[in-house]
Amino acid sequence: MVTKYEGLFILNLAGREEGVKDVIDRVSSVITEAGGKLDTVQKMDKRAFSRVTDKKLQSGFYVNFIFEGGSNIVSDLQNRFARDEEVYRALFTKAAAAPAPVAA
Repeated sequence: MVTKYEGLFILNLAGREEGVKDVIDRVSSVITEAGGKLDTVQKMDKRAFSRVTDKKLQSGFYVNFIFEGGSNIVSDLQNRFARDEEVYRALFTKAAAAPAPVAA
């Protein structure tokens, strides 16, 4: 069964702002290689962290990926991106279903 997911990524580019497109393209290809079908990519720009856990990294580029995939795609992607130095955080959730039309 195919489920729609949202993946919010915080990218750690630490002074390499020109490399954002390359990292987004690489994340997109990893999602596709894992068996996902990419629907939408929403680039939300660079934002400062409200709570800084690492003084070397005080902001990150936020990108939201909406994609479809099987039941095991989320665990596969979590494992792949856990070791990726350019992905600071990745949060996956099931995408909200579109509301059903109301009969008048």
